[in-house]
Amino acid sequence: MRILGIETSCDETGIAIYDDVQGIMAHRLYSQIAVHADYGGVVPELASRDHVRKTIPLIKEVLADANLCPEDLDGVAYTAGPGLVGALLVGCSIGRSLAYGWDLPAVPVHHMEGHLLAPMLEDNVPEFPFVALLVSGGHTMLVRVDGIGLYKLLGESVDDAAGEAFDKTAKLLGLDYPGGPALSKMAENGDPTRFKFPRPMTNKPGLDFSFSGLKTFAANTVRKELQGNEEEGSYQQTKADIAFAFQDAVIDTLSIKCRRALKECQLKRLVIAGGVSANTELRKSLAAVMDKLGGEVFYPRPEFCTDNGAMIAYAGLQRLKGNIPQDLTFKASPRWPLDSLAAISSK
Repeated sequence: MRILGIETSCDETGIAIYDDVQGIMAHRLYSQIAVHADYGGVVPELASRDHVRKTIPLIKEVLADANLCPEDLDGVAYTAGPGLVGALLVGCSIGRSLAYGWDLPAVPVHHMEGHLLAPMLEDNVPEFPFVALLVSGGHTMLVRVDGIGLYKLLGESVDDAAGEAFDKTAKLLGLDYPGGPALSKMAENGDPTRFKFPRPMTNKPGLDFSFSGLKTFAANTVRKELQGNEEEGSYQQTKADIAFAFQDAVIDTLSIKCRRALKECQLKRLVIAGGVSANTELRKSLAAVMDKLGGEVFYPRPEFCTDNGAMIAYAGLQRLKGNIPQDLTFKASPRWPLDSLAAISSK
């Protein structure tokens, strides 16, 4: 069985073809970083317009890369939510229309289920059940996963997601959009002993996250240590020290919560996915956590940590196999609880 996957939830257009025997046959990704860089963040209307321009050409390229035609496909999967409503509508309308024109089933996919299942694209595949940390610019959540569609939300961010906090703190440090990777790069030269940032919500029970206060702490530190000191020789070093302290606080917070979730669920398998899961220091920290617990951590390769069509194709194929009926209507869902999805039988 073979499916086309379309991802247009935010600022990346991802297209892929996944085959349940051959795996990923072809995939392409177009990033809108250059489109939004001048604005310091994603402009929803510009994102939608760019998806309109790029989606169909990328679909043609992926079909050509795989040496396939529409008759070789068994379905079309598209991201139906959550995300920016205008961007979602582009993928929904194109995906549903192509499926109708090609006489194929259309499969709406939950964006975060795509991320959660992205490690299944690798050779080392986690077995159910496991705990998943989904961490990106728009979402930070811990989920118990007992099967496809069998999700129990353990905790989530009550304000800024971790990736969003990374980008906002990077902006405070004068780094260009997208700031998260740039902040991580700057942190490599930071002094780990100079600043100590708080670990929010780790001194109380529960698995929810809050990064807004940490961002404010970073803003106050920037104001105190950097403003008016631009001419000093230690200016760039101070920025690196702040970057290190911020990143260290986020990673330590995520690690503490993961360890707590694994013990609560009595599990020793951890999946980490989403854009922030590409962070090298986070991977090191969670590897150390799992080593102490005698468990294992799974994650997708870096190119499949950010939004991509391959994860949507994979998730869509699993749901297509589940024979969940779909009519000709389509709906974009900017907000869509992950634990509301239907379970798919493993048989």
